[in-house]
Amino acid sequence: MRDWWRDLTDLVLPAECGGCGRPRAVLCAPCRTALSGAPPRRVRPVPEPAGLPPVHAAAPYADEVRAALLAHKERGALALSGPLGEALAGAVRAGLNAASAGAAGVREAAVARPARTSCGGRVGGPYGTRGGSVLLVPVPSARRAVRARGHDPARRIAYAAAGELRRAGVPVRVLPALRQRRVVADQSGLNSRQRLANLAGALTVAPGCGRLLSAGRVVLVDDLMTTGASLAEAARAVRAVSRTAEAEPEPDIAPGTGPDAGAGSSISGAAFVYLGETGEGRGEQRNGSAQQSAGRRSVRTPGAAGAGSADGIVDVMCAAVVAASPDAFEILRN
Repeated sequence: MRDWWRDLTDLVLPAECGGCGRPRAVLCAPCRTALSGAPPRRVRPVPEPAGLPPVHAAAPYADEVRAALLAHKERGALALSGPLGEALAGAVRAGLNAASAGAAGVREAAVARPARTSCGGRVGGPYGTRGGSVLLVPVPSARRAVRARGHDPARRIAYAAAGELRRAGVPVRVLPALRQRRVVADQSGLNSRQRLANLAGALTVAPGCGRLLSAGRVVLVDDLMTTGASLAEAARAVRAVSRTAEAEPEPDIAPGTGPDAGAGSSISGAAFVYLGETGEGRGEQRNGSAQQSAGRRSVRTPGAAGAGSADGIVDVMCAAVVAASPDAFEILRN
């Protein structure tokens, strides 16, 4: 009888802290401090892959932070998506603020001529680029990993981060626009050069998402950065939309079949994978059909999709992760 009661209690209350194992805490106060107690920082892997956007991370991937990420990713501790999402939201804000500061400097240097980022995107708007919502684009997990885990960790954390950012007044939505177009090898055990080769050309933008990307400010998000290969490949795939957006057919997104419902992504459907989603995540998905319909209407209306959609340019403002390898925090460059 006592064991039965303990099992029932574990369904309602967290059994232990995801970081240190302290009982009856999703993430205890000391572990929350390790995760989000310090300001997010710009991180750079060594060697730094070509095309990697500026990346900000909330914490080094070590000790309690490592344990919490693994508990969420591999052991199904889904309640950890809340604190992990808060940490990711902080890293997103840091990246947006850095992009805004950099864009302000560019505008001061060239007031009379519209400036462009290194990737071709126009500078302007509150965060240093085109207007419209901030689009959190998660790096997709491999299909086999999603099936084994029962969820896509980066996507789940992205929904939690979007809720945190919206509560702070940031216009943001999650757009799972990327999918894997070929099978890749397991990244564990590969060095940085092997990871780059393994992922080269592996990601693509799902059909119908190109114009949605061109209507917002793209921030790539993931739970972890080690070598930067995944984020660099994701950035390449998103930027490649600039070359095809004008020729892309206008998306006809029906409720339940668009990118927020998992169509063309690394998962089979949000209804199955996210049954245990947090309230904020469920709200994001409930609003998905309306947002997709609005996106469809804006695509069909000239000039209504945002300042950057007229020339089909898609840029990556920055990237944000919950954690990065400790070495990436130690590199100081001008």
